[in-house]
Amino acid sequence: MPEKRIMSGMRPTGRLHLGHYFGALMNWIEFQNSYQSYFAIVDWHALTTKYQNPQEISQNIREIALDWLAVGVDPEKATIYVQSAVKEIAELHLLLSMITPQNWVEREPTLKDMVKMLDANESEAEKKVTYGLIGYPVLMTADILAFKANLIPVGKDQESHLEFARDIVRKFNGLYNVDYFPEPNPKFTATPLLKGIDGQKMGKSYGNDIKLADTEADTLNKVKKMITDRTRIAKTDPGHTDLCEVPWPMYNIFAKDIKEKVKEECESAKIGCVECKTRLAEIINDFLRPIREKRNKLADNPKRVQEILEYGNNKARAFAKETLSEVREIMGLQNWQ
Repeated sequence: MPEKRIMSGMRPTGRLHLGHYFGALMNWIEFQNSYQSYFAIVDWHALTTKYQNPQEISQNIREIALDWLAVGVDPEKATIYVQSAVKEIAELHLLLSMITPQNWVEREPTLKDMVKMLDANESEAEKKVTYGLIGYPVLMTADILAFKANLIPVGKDQESHLEFARDIVRKFNGLYNVDYFPEPNPKFTATPLLKGIDGQKMGKSYGNDIKLADTEADTLNKVKKMITDRTRIAKTDPGHTDLCEVPWPMYNIFAKDIKEKVKEECESAKIGCVECKTRLAEIINDFLRPIREKRNKLADNPKRVQEILEYGNNKARAFAKETLSEVREIMGLQNWQ
């Protein structure tokens, strides 16, 4: 088993889309072959902003598990678990909060990002930041430290989020004169910017995503709505791939082998945008077909999915329990268990 440990997680806020696959899951599948990998469905994190509808979180845990398994996250190679099933993370969060200065949390970019995620339609009273949300960065740190993770997959723009966890590691190790927790370092990943059908970054909140679990018909309908070259009025007008907002960048991801052909056909007006997008939809559906077939098969066997999660929960809890016991000892706390 590789010595380096990697940890990452996703909030269960709904079915995953192509942006999640190319932005995270594709890298996870590679990491599970090279590192001890811990992948968490972080339902407590989801609760910090979705506390009004906790029943949705429970349903979304299953949806995310199906998506992960369908794309190839392997429960025999990686530990797949639900955050709330590992109670030790909560206690570690509590203990770490005792040594974390308030101003560290208030200036942490992760907290600021989470505040932005609050529903803009909520009343002013409901939009007030809760005690749980304030503790989000400390809980995120506990997620990492419970497994003494060395590496955290992030994009370059997220590196600052890890500095908070490193600060807490330094504070803990220095305060108790130990070299216990390793400082988590970023594992930079190649994350292509995947645009949604409207040209913005693909995201559930924008309603512009193509979900892994969408039907082929849904995918075709969404692709047909993609924004193309706004200067091209008629089918007989030459197109401009450099002005094509969504389909052309998609070809760069899904069909590099034919993009020169597509470019020539578009710019010589041999094909119109509708025909071009229909072909792209077929390519995307071909790519997603085996994932969807595996997902549907798993969805028909909920007992198997539950067994996989329980297996991962037990593995994760065994590791976190040992970590917490050692933390209590370092802090001079009685281990009553």
